[in-house]
Amino acid sequence: MTIRTRKFLGAILLLVLATVWALLGMAAAQMPWIAESGWRQAIYYVVVGMGWVLPAMPIVSWMQRPDRVKSGS
Repeated sequence: MTIRTRKFLGAILLLVLATVWALLGMAAAQMPWIAESGWRQAIYYVVVGMGWVLPAMPIVSWMQRPDRVKSGS
């Protein structure tokens, strides 16, 4: 697979990841033990807001791998 194809597919995967992460984060933020406390909300939003980076790192790493050089006769 060429780097161009990997970057295209990786961009789509990152968009899907960010969308799903945001929707799940918003849904979980409505839980009473988070919604009833301002400081819990602050901690929750910082953790969830930065948390998507960890699952995105392998996708970005995969996107930036160099093309394999075909060895031929």
